[in-house]
Amino acid sequence: MVDLSPDALGAQVSMVLADFGADVIWVERPGGGRLRRQRSFPFLARGKHSVIADLKEPVGRNQVIDLAAQADVLIETFRPGVADRLGLGYAPLREMNPALVYTSITGFGRRGPWASLKGYEGVVSALLGIFGSFEGMNPSGPPPFVSVPWCSFAASQAALHGILAALFERESSGLGQWVEANMAQAVTIHEGASSAWYSYLVSSRWPDAFTLAPMVSKDGVPLSHFIFRLLVGQTRDGRWLQFAQNRPRLFEAFMVALGLEWMLTDPKWKGIPLLEDEDLRVELWDRMLTAVRERSLPEWESVFAANHDVYAECYRSGAEVLDHPQLAAENLIIEIQDPERGVVRQPGPMFRLSTTPAVPGRPAPVLGGHTAAGWASRTGPTVGPGPEGALPLAGITVLELAMQYAAPMGVTLLADLGARVIKVEPLDGEAIRRQVPQFPEAGGAKVMQGKESIALDLKTPEAAEIIHRLVDRVDAVVEGFRQGAAERISVDEATLRAINPELIYLTARGYGTGEPCGDRPAFAPTFGAAGGIATAQLGGPGPEDPSIGISEVSTRSALLRSASASKYASADGIASLGVATGLLMGLLARRRGAGGQHVACSMLQSTVHAMAESVIEFRDSPGATDPGFEMRGPHALYRVYDASDGWVFLAAPQREEWDVLAAAMEEYADLRGDERFRTPEGRADHDGALGELLAGAFRRRTATEWQAVLAAHDIAGVAVTTGPVEALLMSDEIGRASGYITDVDHPIFDRHPRLAPIVAFSRSTTQAGAGGLCGDSTESVLGEIGYPPDRIAELRAQRVIL
Repeated sequence: MVDLSPDALGAQVSMVLADFGADVIWVERPGGGRLRRQRSFPFLARGKHSVIADLKEPVGRNQVIDLAAQADVLIETFRPGVADRLGLGYAPLREMNPALVYTSITGFGRRGPWASLKGYEGVVSALLGIFGSFEGMNPSGPPPFVSVPWCSFAASQAALHGILAALFERESSGLGQWVEANMAQAVTIHEGASSAWYSYLVSSRWPDAFTLAPMVSKDGVPLSHFIFRLLVGQTRDGRWLQFAQNRPRLFEAFMVALGLEWMLTDPKWKGIPLLEDEDLRVELWDRMLTAVRERSLPEWESVFAANHDVYAECYRSGAEVLDHPQLAAENLIIEIQDPERGVVRQPGPMFRLSTTPAVPGRPAPVLGGHTAAGWASRTGPTVGPGPEGALPLAGITVLELAMQYAAPMGVTLLADLGARVIKVEPLDGEAIRRQVPQFPEAGGAKVMQGKESIALDLKTPEAAEIIHRLVDRVDAVVEGFRQGAAERISVDEATLRAINPELIYLTARGYGTGEPCGDRPAFAPTFGAAGGIATAQLGGPGPEDPSIGISEVSTRSALLRSASASKYASADGIASLGVATGLLMGLLARRRGAGGQHVACSMLQSTVHAMAESVIEFRDSPGATDPGFEMRGPHALYRVYDASDGWVFLAAPQREEWDVLAAAMEEYADLRGDERFRTPEGRADHDGALGELLAGAFRRRTATEWQAVLAAHDIAGVAVTTGPVEALLMSDEIGRASGYITDVDHPIFDRHPRLAPIVAFSRSTTQAGAGGLCGDSTESVLGEIGYPPDRIAELRAQRVIL
């Protein structure tokens, strides 16, 4: 693999492939890539070779051309058109090496009004509503700067999906192709974990029947039952806990632990925690927060040990995340001796394969430690057009035994690539279908896209027999039950791989497998706490002061909850991307002769990978990205500013952008004439003064006007989206023009726009299916595996199937 990317956007892709044995050549410009200045560098660059090449010069470009002629995969993260101008675009390289999988990651794709914008993480986050969706972190200020790399991590994983699918397809065609992913489209993977897309669709189509409601009112009153089920509370000794009780049985166990079980049967509290009365919601909120404070952390840990249906995570910060006991128990943290930094503690592989495991161990390379000469040429196929329009995963069948969002959405991503997916649901349907109580199906429509649903009573031996018959005909099983459940219903790995030894069996759990946390309840906010998401975005967990009053506890609880996840960004989305990557890696290994094997994914490990910039520390490591003054951003040239009518996010952090920015702002601020700002060091030393000068200038025009002014000078400065981003994504001007949406037909929602697949190919195609209803394919699937109509009728009458 040849990696031309200078930073984490491409490095995340090549690091995963290097972990699993790829020979990665990282091409750096003279002086080194930007990644070397990041604290995640020893992690993201591990196992690679560094080659220096100046792509502005013919000699450097020729080095890359020579490398590409020998490569299986090339990745570039230039803006659209740059690689072509350098002579390093797909077309000429394909002529030299028709087996090359050429991969491009951009900010916004190659179509639409945003395509030419610089694809900084903050720019994409500002336009796609990520900043705005975390407004609860900064209730009295502007939309907060978000430090978690939601967009770039999603795009890196989307690129991996495309690469692995293209390599899978190449095993039969012998030909490579162009794979494209972009940050704006990839980050929409999170959009739907909170039912946002279909809730917006319903509310815009039938505004008199359904109204979107926030989780909390403007004055802090809880409006959603999730706030009680996923409570954030403070212990008697000051620690902050994120509970995970998002099931009726789990919530009941929680209320018993709080000493509030009497409320479950009191007529006054009928329906708890679904309460219409505002005063009751406020009273319940206060009672629960007060009850959490009656125990210290050690006392709560005793409760957790006695009842595994009650659990909470402490809010961890920075390198403390790597101390999580589950990571230690599964040996998921490794230490690598770095030649320049000493021992660096870092996450191990993103997922585990039992037969073809990752073997990370070589440190990040010294700059220019290798040369471009001497790499063995691969044997490419004869030049030919190759098959056009076929799905890369055509012929692959996946059986889905998973619930909620993370694992099922990972499988949906494979359905978009052409896999047939058969989803097994309980007779009353998967719980996510009812996540929006006012409009059933809105909660689960996205995660059901492109799947066939069969509904079974999994507690019956007849249901197990159906699954066993199916397993003999499928390529992969994705199992996402709580630990121990699969064994109880005879769908565990040992049972199913005894039936089909060639099976790829992927387990996708919150924590992973085994003690101490493998069987604990966990949901997306759990890993916002355990994975350091909330504390990174807030700049710390806040006061661990047990003397603060319950009112301040309530306020801080709301801030932590808001920082852990939003409707457009959560650990659910991170985990779903990891599931898809792990499943594709297993399928590719099998295609190359490795046979069936176990793939182990966890939301915890995927989150730790996404949070690398925050959790890795070493000798003299640079600081992590800070939310900065008023949560506006880390410094004056990468910050949210007030405009005359809203907010604008400025992104001009590179040295070479300063003169251009000064010219763009000349009418509004004298940046060139101020000696304090003449050098990068001076700008850093006087960052506060520079920020004040820019703040005064930005107040003079609207955010939309600033976006146009700065774009004319090729400076990234964009209006911050604060309303529902669905309005933009569903529009013809943005969503359809950019290729972010397509239309499908659904039995409930009729003809409607859905988010398009997040990766595209030059030869292969993708598919965008609609969601279906529970059990809509039960009869056809059972008939396919040999059940006659009379037996199907009998199973239906016995309530084994729906």
